[in-house]
Amino acid sequence: MFNPQDPVFWTLVAMLIFIGIVLYMKVPAAIGKSLDARGVAIRKELDDARRLREEAQQLLADYQRKSREAEDEAKSIIEQAKPEAEALAAETRKNLADGLERRTKSAEEKIARAEAQALSEVRSAAVNAAVAAAETILKSKVAGGTATALIDDSIRGLKGRLN
Repeated sequence: MFNPQDPVFWTLVAMLIFIGIVLYMKVPAAIGKSLDARGVAIRKELDDARRLREEAQQLLADYQRKSREAEDEAKSIIEQAKPEAEALAAETRKNLADGLERRTKSAEEKIARAEAQALSEVRSAAVNAAVAAAETILKSKVAGGTATALIDDSIRGLKGRLN
């Protein structure tokens, strides 16, 4: 059965020696330890990944909550700003109307003053023309010292009445 000339025999012997050396060197135990260590490392990585996933979900929930709160706060600010803006617009319209009214009144007063001044200037010019005409008429009709005295007296009297 065992023939030392047969290559299968020697292959069997080499295989048995190899298995013996492997068992003697405790290679299966080392492989087991290596696999166990790798399993522990993988389990640890899985636990870390699970923990990180939970933290990420928690952070996402926090950011979503903060986003909703910020939106609510923005809506609240807008709602508060609307009445203030409307009040400011109403006040601005009122101030604008008041300013226009004041300017209109001021312009009307300036126009009235200008009319009064123009009327005064026209009256003054009419009086001066009337005085000059009266003087000319009196000079032509009244002669001598009486005329001069009468003219001087009239001019003094007119000036006192007009001014």
